[in-house]
Amino acid sequence: MRYMIGYQRTGDDRLKSTILRYRESVSEVYFSWGGLPSGRGTQEKAGGLYPYDAQGEMLCELEEYSRAGIGLNLLLNGNCYGRMSQARVFFEKIGDTIEFLGGHFPLHSVTTTSPLIAKFIRQNFSGLETRASVNMEIGTIQGMDYLSDVFDGYYVKRELNRNVRELRKVRLWCEANGKKLYGLANSGCLNFCSAHVFHDNLVAHENEIREMDNAYEFRGMCHEYLRKEEKRRHYLRDTNFIRPEDVSLYETYFDALKLATRVNRNPSLVVEAYLTGHYTGNLPDLLEPDHAEAFYPEVVENSHLPSDFGRRTLECDHDCETCHYCEEALSKARVRLGFN
Repeated sequence: MRYMIGYQRTGDDRLKSTILRYRESVSEVYFSWGGLPSGRGTQEKAGGLYPYDAQGEMLCELEEYSRAGIGLNLLLNGNCYGRMSQARVFFEKIGDTIEFLGGHFPLHSVTTTSPLIAKFIRQNFSGLETRASVNMEIGTIQGMDYLSDVFDGYYVKRELNRNVRELRKVRLWCEANGKKLYGLANSGCLNFCSAHVFHDNLVAHENEIREMDNAYEFRGMCHEYLRKEEKRRHYLRDTNFIRPEDVSLYETYFDALKLATRVNRNPSLVVEAYLTGHYTGNLPDLLEPDHAEAFYPEVVENSHLPSDFGRRTLECDHDCETCHYCEEALSKARVRLGFN
């Protein structure tokens, strides 16, 4: 399996050195640019540098990845662009951004939530692969077919990671129609989250929201939900991640897997785990969002999960009312930390 890894500015070179060490297994590094809304927070502000200094440092790192033979993917995957969504000046800015970046390194692809951005890329930058973001939640042949004129590839809906029958269907359609299929390996999001679109909209408008006198903070309903033990015991049932040990089960379905590392607290740990295919430690630490705090002072020890966990959940018939496999597996993997 090859991987797409999210760019993150860190205080050291561990992430970069890990990516370069495993470059043969890394198909792309994906990144946002220039304050354009994306599926995560503004990256240029991270690390304590002024925005222009941070962008300069980022540009140098991306050039280094490109020289190492790693493709680069531009994220234009904000869930909402407000009044700019159809504006001519907005598309001119996107075009200028792509041309600027192209003067430093070859772009391989663009990931977006906007069919209009995908159409613009198709019309003006024919060498770039247009890819439908996982945040579009496309999980059916119909959903792919509707937008087949503007997208070359699709990140499949997270929940299909645990549904082999539907994965086979969409994979066969992609192969028959010359499309690529990708998955997100380490999502910590809860399945069928009813607040997901709302949360993604908040992220897209975070700069405006930050300027307001806000009455509430919204971190995601999942954090409050998992504070309750009666809900937390269903954590494995309600999530859709693929463990590093189980990636081989997906080789025939995905052209590559995405690793969410743009805001993870230890992105080099995530990359190391997936590219070596094994991990001993607290499973939520690999995921985004990680939800480790919901279990503290317990951890979910990945190595304590059953060896058949990946296959059982992939081939599951989702009869959760009578099957308690996930609850039993989680119970055995929960380890309470000892403090003197």
